[in-house]
Amino acid sequence: MNSKHFFSLLVITVLVFNCSAGGDDPSSPDPNPNPNPNPNPTSVTYNGKIKGIVSNNCLTCHGNPTANGAPMMLTTYALVKSAVETRGLLVRINSTTSPMPQGGLMSQANRDAFQQWKDQGFLEN
Repeated sequence: MNSKHFFSLLVITVLVFNCSAGGDDPSSPDPNPNPNPNPNPTSVTYNGKIKGIVSNNCLTCHGNPTANGAPMMLTTYALVKSAVETRGLLVRINSTTSPMPQGGLMSQANRDAFQQWKDQGFLEN
């Protein structure tokens, strides 16, 4: 008799722990029926923001071909990303003593966009 009670208690315990109120009920509404493919709409991408900043502020000297003694081109995603990662581009665009562009600091919003682009992992699109 003891083993029957033990077995019954075991079955009841298993049933209680395997049943839950939140299960996979298909009648539960999807909390996000139309998920946004870009979960962070404030993401800064190269094509969406950085390319335009570079075009407006950098390509006079850093185009193809380079001019005014510019040491590198900034004409593609890969070249701009490399300049940020290995050539100190962020330091130069934020420098008050030797800024890029040479005419003076670009807007704080543009400099912040470059930093955000880097911080978010250099998104291209």
